[in-house]
Amino acid sequence: MSTVSGSNGADPRLEQGMAVRKEVLGAAHVERSMANTSEFSRPVQEYVTRACWGDVWSRPGLDRRTRSLLNLVMLTALNRSHELAVHVRGAVTNGVTVEEIQETLLQATVYCGVPAGLEAFRVAERVLSEIAEEQR
Repeated sequence: MSTVSGSNGADPRLEQGMAVRKEVLGAAHVERSMANTSEFSRPVQEYVTRACWGDVWSRPGLDRRTRSLLNLVMLTALNRSHELAVHVRGAVTNGVTVEEIQETLLQATVYCGVPAGLEAFRVAERVLSEIAEEQR
């Protein structure tokens, strides 16, 4: 069985996925997430790392900024606050500005509904404040 950390080199898609995931979300976040992975959840973590990060995020058709903006909209639509918070950080890492995040969430609010948009704004504002605090 391959490892979630991808340290054994047996699975190149997992290795690539881990590298991209760490570049976008930050190594510390990914390592914390992987450290909390149980034997039960290991298969889904490996699948997500391979499919999302190794296969899709690694494709050349869209840049990472665009992928981040798309994720913000989709996670708003799905009302997935935890993942939205993770991807707000990733968006900032990928060069998305605060104004672009704000405009993206406003656009999502119109199409996804006010309750989803309000929650997305709350999550994003909290994360952006945390990032600003960390940079002081």
